[in-house]
Amino acid sequence: METAKKYNILIVDDDKFLLNMYSMKFTKEGMAVTAIGDPQEALEKLRGGLTPDIIVMDIVMPGMDGIELLTKIRAEKLSPSSVVIVLSNQGQQSDIDRAKAIGINGYIVKATTIPSEVLREVERIAEESKK
Repeated sequence: METAKKYNILIVDDDKFLLNMYSMKFTKEGMAVTAIGDPQEALEKLRGGLTPDIIVMDIVMPGMDGIELLTKIRAEKLSPSSVVIVLSNQGQQSDIDRAKAIGINGYIVKATTIPSEVLREVERIAEESKK
């Protein structure tokens, strides 16, 4: 039986409850999780050499939103091989298009996806992106 690849994953979300819940979900699946509630802190960690296989980020966050964070990550060429997945309640096509325009691998709408589905979808997007 083939076992799923276990990833190093960075989750950036200002919602502490969701951050903790997703951290536990991904950790339980054997993934190494770095969970950060502040986009600026996430940027500093990436500048400091953090190179996760997958970055999962929210869009709506105080100070710097996910689009701005991703724009900076791309501009500074931080962790260029990371698979980037947006996990947001913003489900409007305009939000999805904005995120896709700066190079994401996937977009998951939190409100319509239960946590176990998020886990599977993140793994599926990562697998497809690595091909």
